[in-house]
Amino acid sequence: MRQCVTLRDILGNPFRPVAFTPDWRTGTAVSLARGMYESRDFSAMPILADALQDAGCDSDDILSHCQGPGPHVRGCWVVDLVLGKE
Repeated sequence: MRQCVTLRDILGNPFRPVAFTPDWRTGTAVSLARGMYESRDFSAMPILADALQDAGCDSDDILSHCQGPGPHVRGCWVVDLVLGKE
């Protein structure tokens, strides 16, 4: 079961692709995402949700993922979107 949750964190929902607007990639959002990616400490995910929302993000999928319990791991699809990783 944990493997499924981890895969969902990395891949998202393949049946519901999410569009990411580059305008949401603010300095604050990128800084938070980079810090989590490098430290592997994803406790700031709710703060990332706030930063994305402040930037105009209205995607329920992105915001609920950030605010969800996780687990979040390196390769998290939202963090990768913010960092511009494809």
